Amino acid sequence: MYNPYFRNMSSTAYANVKGGPLAPNINGIVYFIDVPGGTQVCATINGLPKYKPGTAKTQPVGPHGFHLHQFGNCQVGDPKDPFQAAGEHWNPDNQPHGNHAGDFPVLFSNNGRAMMCFFTDRFKVTDVIGKAVIIHENPDDYRTQPAGNAGKRLACGVIRAM
Repeated sequence: MYNPYFRNMSSTAYANVKGGPLAPNINGIVYFIDVPGGTQVCATINGLPKYKPGTAKTQPVGPHGFHLHQFGNCQVGDPKDPFQAAGEHWNPDNQPHGNHAGDFPVLFSNNGRAMMCFFTDRFKVTDVIGKAVIIHENPDDYRTQPAGNAGKRLACGVIRAM
């Protein structure tokens, strides 16, 4: 994917995202590019689980919560509840959930694939190097404290400078 902002590679970072034991087919890349006034975030993700609507007793599967987490640690740990070593949502200015700097738009699976770019003025690229990108099983409700009820962590990637 060509992006004119890649010309200044010193202000670009990426995370290779890989699925864990609950969704091993997930893979993709997330780019973080410094742009005037903030950061452009672009994600290309493949292998997302098929959408399943929620019921009165179950959460939906997808759209998928998408967040920055505190620590760049993608160790699986408990295979039934993976990637807990990444910590909580990254929230450097102690905001309520829905306004964390690490709260991103949900990923919509289109036959297992999601692509999106968005702009944020909440951080610059250097602020997020060493953090983790996490894809969750459920959509984020942007209300429930502290983490939006987004469910299990399906995939993880550590953000690295280019």
